[in-house]
Amino acid sequence: MSLSSSARQRVLFLILCFVWGTTWIAMKIGASAVPPGVFAGTRWTMAGVALIAFRLARGETVTIRTNAIGRTLVVALLMISLNQAVTLYSLRHITAGLAAVLTSAVMPVALLGFSVISGQETFSARQAGAIALGVTGILLLFGPSALKGDLDTLELLGAFGVTVSTLCYAAGTVIARPLMRSVAPVPLAAVTNLIGGVTMLAVSALVEPGGSAALAGAWGWPARLAWLYLLLPGSLMASVIYFVLVRDWGASRTGTYAFVSPVIAVVIGSGLFDERLRASDVVGMGLMLVAAGLVLHRPRGRCPPGPPARSPLPLDPR
Repeated sequence: MSLSSSARQRVLFLILCFVWGTTWIAMKIGASAVPPGVFAGTRWTMAGVALIAFRLARGETVTIRTNAIGRTLVVALLMISLNQAVTLYSLRHITAGLAAVLTSAVMPVALLGFSVISGQETFSARQAGAIALGVTGILLLFGPSALKGDLDTLELLGAFGVTVSTLCYAAGTVIARPLMRSVAPVPLAAVTNLIGGVTMLAVSALVEPGGSAALAGAWGWPARLAWLYLLLPGSLMASVIYFVLVRDWGASRTGTYAFVSPVIAVVIGSGLFDERLRASDVVGMGLMLVAAGLVLHRPRGRCPPGPPARSPLPLDPR
């Protein structure tokens, strides 16, 4: 039995939540062992090359129209280069838990704000209430442990860096949506991944301490496994799913993955590592899931419009 379009989108959303709920530890492992520019640059460059090869093997092209090149470059730099470099350097100074808290709290708010400012979506009390509920849940779930103790200067800078990187990703997402009137999600992901990855590698080779030496690949097996996990489900699968959902749902609705991914991470940790859950954890997770449900459930006739038309640039049906 084939799934309806709505059901398929929800399945994709759950896959996205699961994958991105399990990537923080891998990023922390890689950033601790390998210069971040090389670790992320090689991953995203390889993801771009693989997606382009996949398209070409199917006899399909990967092209960006001339009038979309500038916007595509901005998207690649914001969502890949800046976001990844700043995030990975920040993870050298803060815990993965605190980074997850900040990203989960900032992302939905930023996506909604940028979408409203750009005219892609309209503000609603339902969305604002859901986001407030979700952020409250995040703070109940992660806040006490993530913020336990005093943060020193480097930790404060790391927290600030994760916040900035999240804002970059949110802004890039909103800028990318109109592109998908002329570029399908897979080629857009391929081109942005490649541009973002090559940019990071070039900068790393020139200025990053240990960057050139790290290109030899002597990273150790934990970093190699982390890189592989981030490449396969993290980049090749999740980044394409993200673009598909942003195109079909809009940025703010897709951004509710930030309320679901942490819950998945906590449930996995509890099941596999026998981590104990406090009552406040259960309440926090419940609030986050309710918040996501409020945003994901759209009354009839109230779904956000698609990306603004860019005639005469038709949507690639592939």
